[in-house]
Amino acid sequence: MEEQRASRVVIGMDPHKRSVTIEVMRPDESVAVGGRFATDQGGYAAMLEVARAWPERVWAVEGCNGIGRHVAVRLIADGEQVIDVPPRLSARVRMFATGQGRKTDATDAHSIALVGVRMAGLRPVVDDEQLAVLRVLVDRRRALGEDHTRMVSQLHHLMLELIPGGAKKDLSAAQAKKLLATVRPRDLAGRARRRVAAELISDLERVYARKKAANKELSQLLTATGTSLTGLHGIGPSGAARLLVEVGDITRFPDNNHFASWTGTAPIDASSGDHVRHRLSRGGNRQINRVLHIMATVQLRNPTEGRAFFDRTKARGKTSNEAMRLLKRRLSDIVFRTMLADAARQMTTGPGGQQGDDSDSSAAGSQPHTSSSDKPLPGPATTHPRTGLAAAS
Repeated sequence: MEEQRASRVVIGMDPHKRSVTIEVMRPDESVAVGGRFATDQGGYAAMLEVARAWPERVWAVEGCNGIGRHVAVRLIADGEQVIDVPPRLSARVRMFATGQGRKTDATDAHSIALVGVRMAGLRPVVDDEQLAVLRVLVDRRRALGEDHTRMVSQLHHLMLELIPGGAKKDLSAAQAKKLLATVRPRDLAGRARRRVAAELISDLERVYARKKAANKELSQLLTATGTSLTGLHGIGPSGAARLLVEVGDITRFPDNNHFASWTGTAPIDASSGDHVRHRLSRGGNRQINRVLHIMATVQLRNPTEGRAFFDRTKARGKTSNEAMRLLKRRLSDIVFRTMLADAARQMTTGPGGQQGDDSDSSAAGSQPHTSSSDKPLPGPATTHPRTGLAAAS
């Protein structure tokens, strides 16, 4: 294995929509060759022809969950090994390697290749068709939600000009249609506002129907995966699907502290001298952080253990923001243990299999009173990832 790594080259790739820039780097960090290729069939074939000069190779592609995904999927389909390089890692390496932040496609490809050579434990990209379908659908569901929010905002603005005092905050399409029926503007501008408002209401009805259908389809696919995330209070089909597609293999996280660092819920040590304090992390995966924030908000709106934990934390002198941070950290641990339990169960039963003895996984309930850690960002990962269900210390 070590001999294979010693002879294997890393092909760093800076991807774009219509072109990619690559650099082939040897294990001693010397550069063999580089170049720019189009992403059409001819350019892609020419790039593969260059790469096949090195039988032992691995592709380090930046942003395989974003702009690099289209070319990473093609490489995997052709039997190539691909690892995902987070953009932040390549940006840091570029800064240290060049001494400045100047960006070109060639320097980006060089930095990505350096990350691939130097860093162990980068996530391998796999062709999981089930997760690929989930990603397409959850992205579509998010777009529908954004369209709904934008249309409601526009409708409220028009209603404020058509009706004194405007409409109530939580306005449905049916309620808006009923309100609009009472408005009979006489001036030209008022009639134009009413017509546009009626068009927006029709668009809202269509978006709502599409959101309902998208939720149903997501729920069916989630059932097929065998996940129990939807059983957690505050996580719906969209949130569960987002967790599955963004996390991928949960066992790549050594423990709940590393997972919390990735979700941006682990506090950052901001102590100075004798003054010890921690602050909110602004890093991590912001999409997953949003899922956890929605989960916390839903629990706060209902008489749940999350609400009770929040109240107890405030009673100890914490501010509302601090209590929310601690709650999200607890929920991050619960999500981690739930996904870890699902992964362990699927190793024995397969996706969608029946769950066996759940005595060990009972700590993965949706209530944050279970044992959990408030540790700040963790140190380096251990050599062997932990896959048991032991609660965090």
